[in-house]
Amino acid sequence: MSWAEIGSEAELRELLGEVMPRSANKERVRLHERDRQWLAASPFCLIATSDEHGACDVSPKGDPAGFVHVLDDATIAIPDRPGNRRADGFINILRNPHVGLIFLIPGRNETLRINGRARLVREAPFFDELVVKGHRPHLAIVVEIEQIFFHCAKAFLRSSLWKPETWGDDLPSHARITKDVQNVEESLEELEAYYGPTYAKKLYAS
Repeated sequence: MSWAEIGSEAELRELLGEVMPRSANKERVRLHERDRQWLAASPFCLIATSDEHGACDVSPKGDPAGFVHVLDDATIAIPDRPGNRRADGFINILRNPHVGLIFLIPGRNETLRINGRARLVREAPFFDELVVKGHRPHLAIVVEIEQIFFHCAKAFLRSSLWKPETWGDDLPSHARITKDVQNVEESLEELEAYYGPTYAKKLYAS
């Protein structure tokens, strides 16, 4: 069976239909009090970036709920924590400041989406308000909001994301997966120890 590829926006609209007025008109450019409440309750977000050639990356960011710092009605800051130091998203931001963010709240099927322009900040007075478990971030992503809106629940409802009874997982351990897909020097036993119970104790270690 041959593929039938969509090649134009007009063809896409013919297939999907026009945007519903409520969806078309929900975009805003400044934070509403409800947005602030959502950010205060969210412990997790995804940040999408791309370089100057369009190569994309999506990075997760997580901390205790309310980790996103609201600077004003059009600006937020997301602290960085110790990670694997690849810095894919950071390098993309230096090359192309446009970012897209999705903020989740466990158990809620809707999400808050923010699109805007980002910059990397290595020091600012508000860093003192971003300390978690004694760790003061050495870097933050500051986003100037250009578009903000709440996204509907359908994807979460279809996937039953928050229903534990649907969480079937027959995958091997992450250590086993790492050993299988990467050319690493460590033995499986060493990887199991690294990703074991002590892994969580290193979340804020530089």
